[in-house]
Amino acid sequence: MKTRILLFALLFTGVLSYAQQDAQFTQYMYNTINVNPAYAGSRGALSMFALYRTQWVGLDGAPVTSTVSMNTPLNESRLGLGVSLINDKIGPTTENTISADLSYTINTSEDWKLSFGIKATANLFDLDATKLTNVVPDPSLQNYSTFSPNIGAGIYWHSDQAYLGFSIPNFLQTQRYDDNEVAIFKERISYYLIGGLVFDLNDEIKFKPAFLTKMITGAPLQVDVSANFLFYEKLMLGASYRWSAALSAMVGFQVSDGLYIGYGYDRETTNLDNYNSGSHEIFLRFELFKNNDRITSPRFF
Repeated sequence: MKTRILLFALLFTGVLSYAQQDAQFTQYMYNTINVNPAYAGSRGALSMFALYRTQWVGLDGAPVTSTVSMNTPLNESRLGLGVSLINDKIGPTTENTISADLSYTINTSEDWKLSFGIKATANLFDLDATKLTNVVPDPSLQNYSTFSPNIGAGIYWHSDQAYLGFSIPNFLQTQRYDDNEVAIFKERISYYLIGGLVFDLNDEIKFKPAFLTKMITGAPLQVDVSANFLFYEKLMLGASYRWSAALSAMVGFQVSDGLYIGYGYDRETTNLDNYNSGSHEIFLRFELFKNNDRITSPRFF
């Protein structure tokens, strides 16, 4: 128990200084809308997404994240619209982030499209100091809540077989303070570079390597690389590696034309693995096709 309390205190210290910043996802290749507004409408369908992630199971105060989102093209125009909600709990803190995305797409060739996106975000941050009673006995810490708006932008270049995107979800670096005017959380600017490429190995199997690079000012570079195989346009099996952090296994199934379900499991490659039993992530994606000709295939992104 003492070890868990110590680890929790260290985790909370990270929250107060650099935090986990934006919520972390293993299956980022299906959840691009949360980091890049230019993705909105790129699938040519009304796409609804829901994900639940419980991180570092068995470690007190570990992150638990829920997210729901929707994005769609607007009629036959070049515009796309997206909205999303992320609920992220880490120890005594809770963050609710509500975002609206707008994209505009142009054709750069017969096969490729380039999308530009902007993101408007409202963030609600809460600190429940009562949860620190037995961990950080500091009477100066009190319950704290704050609201902060932000804006972001991104670009997304894509075809039916590949994609590459760059985004900055938050242009504004915001700070939150306790009653003693001591900074307890700082939202730093994050830069995302994401990409993937689909190879047809044969008529039944497709292979897609993908990557996500996350750069935060004042924090180490984070790199995720993954390899997914799609069998018979139905079953997906894959694995990913988060540089110097975790190994993951992923499985997904296309239940119907509109419904896809996916699951991911992480194991830490750091000493933190000694104090938890891994991380679990499950998601559902449901799509209403307006025009089947506009839907990218395979359904990797």
